[in-house]
Amino acid sequence: MSESDLMQLPDDLPIPTDDDACDHLVGLAVPSLPLVATTGDSVDLSTIPGCVVVFAYSRTGRPNESPLVPDWELIPGARGCTPQTCGFRDLHSEFQALHCRVYGLSTQSSEFQQEMVARLHVTFPVLSDEKLEFARALRLPTFNVAEQILLKRLVIVLENGRVKKVFYPVFPPDKSALTVLEWLKAL
Repeated sequence: MSESDLMQLPDDLPIPTDDDACDHLVGLAVPSLPLVATTGDSVDLSTIPGCVVVFAYSRTGRPNESPLVPDWELIPGARGCTPQTCGFRDLHSEFQALHCRVYGLSTQSSEFQQEMVARLHVTFPVLSDEKLEFARALRLPTFNVAEQILLKRLVIVLENGRVKKVFYPVFPPDKSALTVLEWLKAL
């Protein structure tokens, strides 16, 4: 897959359905769990004051790398991580203007994420939950593929370390950042 292929979403991309896996999140206090960021720092989302947007995605691919499994595009919600990330990148300054910090989150290693951040010129930290500690503590929805546990795509808006809003399921992934930004602007 080329870089442009990673950005293009097929017209027949399956739409994920709401399985109620995030219904318990609004109002929860985020546990104190430091996560490794692509900046090399450790980030504890529970301690960040104000507005924080965390968008979780299953995994990003790399150009000229085969998909994780041949039918990756048939898994509802799996395809579209690169367009979602680029959407948040492209609107990052607008989130900043609202005094809102943005973080990406996946179960990929920080090293894998660092390559993606550099290649795509991502302007915010991406957090690694490689050991699934954050996902398990918040009971975030996951799915298994190719002997890996991956996060289902969702966006959590935090206010002073507490979950204020959850966007789940997220579709289409390339419009995720704009949807969240419009919601924040309407507050």
